[in-house]
This record gives sequence, structure tokens and C-alpha cells, in this order.
Amino acid sequence: ERLQRLMTVKGDIQLAQRAETPVMWLLPHFAGLEWAAPALMLNQTCPGVDVYSRQSNPVFDAQLLAGRARFGKTAFVDRHDGIRPVIKYIRQGYGFVNAPDMDFGAKDSAFIPFFGVPACTLLAPAKIARSMGMTVQPLVVTMKPGGQGYLIEAFEAPAGYPSGDLEADARTLNAWLEARIRENPAQYLWVHKRFKT
Repeated sequence: ERLQRLMTVKGDIQLAQRAETPVMWLLPHFAGLEWAAPALMLNQTCPGVDVYSRQSNPVFDAQLLAGRARFGKTAFVDRHDGIRPVIKYIRQGYGFVNAPDMDFGAKDSAFIPFFGVPACTLLAPAKIARSMGMTVQPLVVTMKPGGQGYLIEAFEAPAGYPSGDLEADARTLNAWLEARIRENPAQYLWVHKRFKT
């Protein structure tokens, strides 16, 4: 109940309950992104699968996973295990929490403008969504002023996304993300090395 009081949800956060296909939640790196799990799991019944990067400190890694997993049915796949375990979970009815603004290197990516800078941009989100016929729902989670809680905004997918043209889809998603960042630039997690490649 306390967590529910701290969350303000805008948009159709319960889309996965009604969607006829599995849902891919696009979750870019805004300051409140850890609040996506409680927002999704406390407001709907669809389990979720998330890809995560194992932390170098095993104690911190275990605590991070325990914290992320305490809301509803959630599965975590280590990034180094590849996409196959994620696909398996999606086929079992899990929604896929996907961070589309990660930079994992040039493989399976393209250099797409992001605020005028060529950024190594993943092609996989659109490829997976299209190949598996997924419903796409972007989420933006920001902190409200004065410690009042978190705003979780559930959006409709950008028009025509995914289209089948992976680079065009990456441009569409980067443009959409730029617009969301411009609404609240201080809350985008620039420290996550968006331009490292």
C-alpha cells in the first residue's frame, strides 16, 4: 500500500492483461527505472522477464536481483546468456522488459543519431518485437519533485513501430526517446555510457 501511494501511473499500465500477443515494455534509462517492476507487477498479472548485467560484487548482485524480483512473477536472464532464454520466457507468456538505449557494442547494432551524435543503437528490440508479433509499450519512470514519489508513464508505441526496417525503427525509437528526454533532461541517466562505442 505504501508503494502504491508513492506511484502515480499515467497511461494504460494494464495493457498486457488485454493484449492478444506478448508485450515488450521498452524501458529507457530514466532516474526512476527501478520502479517499473512494482508498477507493472502491482498493477497487472502478466509475469515479466528482464535481461540484466551481472554486478561485479556478488553480494550487491544478489541484493539487486532480490529487490527486483520481489514483486510478482519475474525472471532474470544474464546478458551473457544470450536471447534464447528470453525467447523461451516470452513463449511462456512473459512480458519482456527491454532497455532499448543500451550500448553493447557494434554487433547487431547500427550507428543512429541520438541528439545529433551517432550512437551505437541496438536493432534487437524491433527485430524481436516484429518476429514474435509482440505488442510494444514504452515506459518512462521519473522521480516527482520533493521526494513525493515516482511517475510511471505508459505510452503507445511510436507510430509504425516496428516496421520491419531495423535501422528505420532504431531512428524512430531514438527520436521518440529524445522527445521524452527533452521533457525532463535532468532525469535521464546519462552516466550509463550511451556513447561508449
